[in-house]
Amino acid sequence: MHFDRAALLYVPMVSRSEDYVEYCRETARHLHNIQDLALRGKNKQTITRRIQERIVREVELRPDDDVLDVGCGDGTLLRMAQTQGTHSAIGLLATEEEAAIVRRLGIEVRQGFTDQLPVPDETASVVVCNNVLLVVPREKIPASLRELHRVAKPGARIFVGEIPLEPGPPPEPEFPTARETLAYLYRQHGFRTWFGMLRHMLYWKLTSKPMVIRRGSTISFFAEPSEFAALAAEAGLELVRCWHHDDWPANRYNYLFRKATAVPTAATAETVPHSSPAA
Repeated sequence: MHFDRAALLYVPMVSRSEDYVEYCRETARHLHNIQDLALRGKNKQTITRRIQERIVREVELRPDDDVLDVGCGDGTLLRMAQTQGTHSAIGLLATEEEAAIVRRLGIEVRQGFTDQLPVPDETASVVVCNNVLLVVPREKIPASLRELHRVAKPGARIFVGEIPLEPGPPPEPEFPTARETLAYLYRQHGFRTWFGMLRHMLYWKLTSKPMVIRRGSTISFFAEPSEFAALAAEAGLELVRCWHHDDWPANRYNYLFRKATAVPTAATAETVPHSSPAA
């Protein structure tokens, strides 16, 4: 097949999208390795497993538990739960395309969003929501925390992890043409990133699809521990403890909650100190 390389390089209207759901959908459609569904980047399987093992220890997972993993990624934690013989283990993902892939592993996975979990009241004795809320718009955080409370059984352990302390790096600059975009990626990130984008652009050109670069790393929500604990308390989540996330990436905090029997006052959060960003 003949392809006019010059025609690609001068194609105008390369646009960018911050739509995280579409980013997840596109990742699933072009998946090469199921571990990429963890959305941590390439070759991060070891990090993903290490973090999930820590979560299993923190929630003290038991065989009689019913586990709900909100944003289950590649299903690593759910497979750990199955190995431990938990009573049930359900995962949720943002798109049906992702969920269908993880179901092939023999795991129950449903499509759902954090502010509208497709799960009945008081379903889980363990609720995990790790590396998820940072991509949820700030205005949807209160509803998302109320949903975590709703689906948890009385006394449930609720792990909410990797809440950033600060916004992420500024977005990459935008360029109107494929040529300028590719030149920038080569200068700043090297051959591999340049070649990966070139492959995407060739696909878009050959299939007559619009050239839309979707970003999945934009941080929509970040909070100091005192602020986040106060939001959780308003939703009825009782803070057990919080601690600095001591794995990659840095400048994040993890939280372990219980489902409170009564909604506490905001004073609960006053015991949580402000923290300084990690070096």
